[in-house]
Amino acid sequence: MSKPKLFIPGPVDVAPETYAAMAGPAIGHRGKDFEELYSSIQPGIKKVVGTTRPVFFSTSSAWGIMEGCIRNLVKKKVLNLCCGAFSDKWYGVAQSCGKEAEKIQVEWGQPIDPETVREKLATGGFDTVTLVHNETSTGVLNPLKEISDIVQSFDDVILVVDTVSSLSAMPINFDGLAIDVLLAGVQKAIALPPGLAVFVTSDAALERAAGMDDRGYYFDFCEFAKNDAKDNTPSTPSIPHLYALRERVGVMLEEGLENRFERHLANNAMVHEWGAKHNFELLPPEGFRSRSLSCFITPDNLDQAGWIKSVITEHGFAINGGYGKIKGKTFRISNMGNETQETMQDLFDALDLELPKFLR
Repeated sequence: MSKPKLFIPGPVDVAPETYAAMAGPAIGHRGKDFEELYSSIQPGIKKVVGTTRPVFFSTSSAWGIMEGCIRNLVKKKVLNLCCGAFSDKWYGVAQSCGKEAEKIQVEWGQPIDPETVREKLATGGFDTVTLVHNETSTGVLNPLKEISDIVQSFDDVILVVDTVSSLSAMPINFDGLAIDVLLAGVQKAIALPPGLAVFVTSDAALERAAGMDDRGYYFDFCEFAKNDAKDNTPSTPSIPHLYALRERVGVMLEEGLENRFERHLANNAMVHEWGAKHNFELLPPEGFRSRSLSCFITPDNLDQAGWIKSVITEHGFAINGGYGKIKGKTFRISNMGNETQETMQDLFDALDLELPKFLR
């Protein structure tokens, strides 16, 4: 039985060409062939991230790097900016690593207020801030530049940003923002299978890490930097994922990054227009809505579970019925990765055919 095409917030649909690229030859990861593969990806991925700095590759989910940020960077106390399942979890991860942590908690569906960040940092004692740029559980797009500008105004405070579902879907210029660590998994907007994370660090982040005596090994930022100088990784990498990343980055550059960003924006607008046609209300307020996925409030008269299941069984398309404490109360539709207006319309046609059957 064939699997449904994924329009969930991640993983997303993977192109056949990407799977084909993953079938590249086995090579030794401590030899010239791997060094050439590693270095061949760098120019393109740097353009995607908007940096001249090295982009590191970790054979892990993004959570590996998210925990690594806590271990490498938090000497005093971390401020976690919490607005959904994944940003909330970062607070728990910080505590599990034995670090002192406080949080700014807003209602799920609401963005982080930059002025609240300023007020909290002004109380003192913090040396690290974590932010989820695009909160996948709620469809909130947080004001990255405004928050980064505020964090930059406090001496010796490092800003870590999760761009898992925004990197490559919209412009993010690492070098133009006051970010110290930017990280992403590849299974969302980049449209690879799960299993690889990419990240960039500032000089300040590497200097902080070098002074930490309990940063561990597997996610040691200094080890990543030392091995990058030799076009390599600290540990055995997933070479098939790197073949696939090289293929996808090449496709992005061939399309043109600005064209890619506009395609995501146009796809996203289609989702919003479709929702408005059915009077489905978006969870986040206007001005703070993701460009890569949409989170709608489930109306009381909709059998959401039945509708989603019917769309899968009858049409082979999967959307997601919400996450965490708003599971069942919301549903989410992804428009990221390789999707086009034509493929989005195919989804809407299927959703519309099944919807009347499940309205009470």
